Amino acid sequence: MEINSLSASGIGIITNAQQKASTASQTIANLSVQNGEVGGTQITSSNDMFKPILSLKEAEQETYTGIKLVQTQKNEVGSILNIKA
Repeated sequence: MEINSLSASGIGIITNAQQKASTASQTIANLSVQNGEVGGTQITSSNDMFKPILSLKEAEQETYTGIKLVQTQKNEVGSILNIKA
């Protein structure tokens, strides 16, 4: 595996995770507020909230994975430079 492909893969994973988090956040924001809250007229089912909250958690884990790939690439480049020095 090329060193640059680690970084590119990591950045791609982070970008996809960001999109997933954005979509999930928008879904949560669009759900009706609970009855009794300011402006609320409908009761939102907890089932309606489950999938977008799970998507947010998945996005968090995917972001962590992407960051680890980018850090691994950085460490490999540092090791190569130390060997050549």
